[in-house]
Amino acid sequence: MTTLTELRSPWLVAPAVLLAALLIGRIVVAALRPILRRAARRTAWEWDDRFVEVLATPASFLIALQLVRTSSPWWPIDPRGIPIIMSGSAIATSLLVMWLAFRLIDLFVQVLGTQPWAATRPASRSLLAIAGRVGKVLLIALAGIILLSQLGVSVASLIAGLGIGGLALALAAQKTVENLFGTMSIAVDQPLREGDFVRVGEHVGTVEAIGLRSTRVRTLDRTVVTIPNGMLADERIESYSARDRMRLNCTLGLEYGTTAAQVRTVVELLGRALADHPKIWPDKIVVWFTGFGESTLDIEVMAWFITQDWNEFQSIRQDVLLTFMEIVEANSTGFAFPTRKLILSSPS
Repeated sequence: MTTLTELRSPWLVAPAVLLAALLIGRIVVAALRPILRRAARRTAWEWDDRFVEVLATPASFLIALQLVRTSSPWWPIDPRGIPIIMSGSAIATSLLVMWLAFRLIDLFVQVLGTQPWAATRPASRSLLAIAGRVGKVLLIALAGIILLSQLGVSVASLIAGLGIGGLALALAAQKTVENLFGTMSIAVDQPLREGDFVRVGEHVGTVEAIGLRSTRVRTLDRTVVTIPNGMLADERIESYSARDRMRLNCTLGLEYGTTAAQVRTVVELLGRALADHPKIWPDKIVVWFTGFGESTLDIEVMAWFITQDWNEFQSIRQDVLLTFMEIVEANSTGFAFPTRKLILSSPS
């Protein structure tokens, strides 16, 4: 005759034991949390304070599950129910570990995203977000294999099949993988950023977006050029936004009627005007009489404006060039233009 104990099922005892284990887990975590918080506040790092908060809830569940798992042999239940409890506890523990790992990945991405090197690099923050998503996908795959193994499924053939499938996928997605590695290379090396004005090959424009597969550049004609990141990583990239100064380089051609004394005076006044300008970099100013052209006396002028803004550069350049014109006009000379003298002679 079947006794009352034999009729008892794990499903009748488990809820009460689980509730008690959860209560004990909460009590243990509540007792340890203040101690861990005080220890974290003594360090100069911020991530350990967040780590204590991230760890609290999963830790209470893990403690409860381990209590259930270790106490199950002493439960007044049918011994045939103990393997079910052990398997369920193992599966729940794996899921909790995965949940904790997810929260740690999010914490890792958040902490690194606030670092100075990432705060000034939008592409680096994007790469961190991508790395976090990739880590979660790999974690889900690993957790799936572990769960199947705990359920008694042979995972050896599954892993072999994944290896063959991964190889086929890699061959089929070769260009995609190349572009992904190109994105990582751009994010690490930082040859350009969103908002930069750049020249990439024959294209000149503003970088609008750096995606996982490609980068979009808005050209001067207001068209959008999409460049795969794998190709972009191998291109010659010239960033105009990275300039700390902008150069003025021009040649002034005086007319041939200008005397040597006038040329000397013009050269001296041009150099003085540049040196006195508040937006001219004073360490390098070039004003030289360089030679005799076909129709001009050439004066080379080179200077650097202390600005990174193109509109401001154009305004300063206009002001400086008008000053050059005033200097030339004030010294009774002028700018030459191409001329040709024809000498006619009658036949003897």
